[in-house]
Amino acid sequence: MSTDLIPTLAAARKAHQMTQAQLAENAGLSRMTVQRTEGGDLDPRYSTLAEMARVLGMDIIAVPSSLRPSLEAFIQSGGKFLGQPEGVDAPPSVVDGLRR
Repeated sequence: MSTDLIPTLAAARKAHQMTQAQLAENAGLSRMTVQRTEGGDLDPRYSTLAEMARVLGMDIIAVPSSLRPSLEAFIQSGGKFLGQPEGVDAPPSVVDGLRR
């Protein structure tokens, strides 16, 4: 499992100004499960992470390892397509969706 998934979920929870208890309640989990997951004391099931993500308006997707650098570059570039001419922007919906 990617080591940055759980910190990303924790950051999203905080950005939503949601407590661990609120996330737990909305996801059908115990507060202790959320706390231990975020603290690194628990190796959570996929279903636990998926529910946490769902409540936060996120999806967890599997990306082939070989494509991860290209995907990260795409996101960091603001959503510009690879090989796209300079000065041409991606549709706002793509960029806005990736930044959430």
